[in-house]
Parts: sequence; structure tokens; C-alpha cells
Amino acid sequence: MKKVALITGCAKGIGRQIALNLAYDGYNIIATYNTSLDEINTLKVKIESLGIKFESYKVDLKNETEINEFTNIVSQKYDKIDVLVNNAAKTLDNTFALKTKAEFMEVLEVNLVAPFLLIQKLSNKLKGGIIINISSTDGINTYSPLSMDYSASKAGLINLTKSLALELTDTKVYALCPNWVNTESVKEMNPDYLNMELKRIGQLKLIEPSSVAQKVLEIIEGDLKSGTVIVMEG
Repeated sequence: MKKVALITGCAKGIGRQIALNLAYDGYNIIATYNTSLDEINTLKVKIESLGIKFESYKVDLKNETEINEFTNIVSQKYDKIDVLVNNAAKTLDNTFALKTKAEFMEVLEVNLVAPFLLIQKLSNKLKGGIIINISSTDGINTYSPLSMDYSASKAGLINLTKSLALELTDTKVYALCPNWVNTESVKEMNPDYLNMELKRIGQLKLIEPSSVAQKVLEIIEGDLKSGTVIVMEG
């Protein structure tokens, strides 16, 4: 029986590449997306051409009701989930003076609360499996005032990982923390601002999504202690 991997935020960027790598490695894929229907359908065609089962679900990770509905469906359909990758993330950069509570809460809900809820509701299906939370070096030492809510959420995800490693003794839990990755949203940024940020944190080059996906495979196939935080620097 093929192993099963559940990956959030699969339509583009890091999530898409993780899904492809795990499919190439023989995993059936459960994918979530929110708005990028065309992209998720393109990914579905690609993965199914490999003879791999691919199921996608539209889930707004800010919405607990949608998370509950999704996890109920998955729990009924699957006896076991071998790998859960909490990849989906949100950033709403704004100045300190203008940043609103609504913005702050939306970032926390997607980046921190949703991974907690998914793990909590699927913990019985994840026994003996692996959870990888895609955090960021912004949660450690590359934070910026414009994205303080994002940085706080990623620091929280690292802490959540360590706490869950103590709680879920029959499941391995890791946090993977890359710095700037060459995703679609990064490509759309003002290049002067991006170069300034890379220089500020001492990052020599953007990390490719394929490198993050390869690191995910290495974590799955390795034997790191549960609760380990893995940093990727460009």
C-alpha cells in the first residue's frame, strides 16, 4: 500500500514542489489550496500522470469550520497519514503604525493556529508518521518590522513543534526554517527592496523551492530527534 502525504498550500511554490517530490517518491498526495484552482488542477494532471493518486481540497485555513470539515473527510477516507507538511502561509506586510489587529490575527490564524488544529484533529491518523512544519528564519533571527506578525507566527510554529514533540511521543515533529525562497510572491516583489533585505540578513542567494522540497525528503528519510529545528540559509 502506498504511503500518504498531506500538504497544505500545494498550488504554487514550495508546496507544489514538495508534492511533486513526494509523488516521485511514491506517496499518494492529499493537497489543500484556497484560491489557485487552475494551478492545483495543473498539478493534479502532472501527478496523476505518474500513476499517483492526487486529491485536492479547497480549505480556507482561517476558517475553523472548513478545517473541521476537511479533517473529518480525511479521517473517514484514510486509515493513516504518513507525512503531514504544514506549508501554507500568509504574510500581510505593513508598517507598525498602520498594521491592524485584523491583519495580525489573519496571519496568526493561517500560519500558526491552522497547523495546530490540523495536527490536533489528525493526530490519531499520524501515529508512527512525520509532521514537518515549514517555519522560517524570520522566526529566529531575520525578522523585519514590516512583517512582525509573520515573524511572530513562525517563531510560534517553532515553539509549537517543540511542544508537540513532547506531547506526540509516537509521531516525529520537525520545523524546517528556510530564509528567502524563490517563490512566485518573491519574484513579484520590488527587486530593490528584496536585494536590500538579502543584504541586511547576509543571504547570498535565494533558495529554490526544489531545495526546500529535497530537504523535506531528507528529513523524512533521516532519523533526527523529534522536535529538531532545521535551518536553511541561502
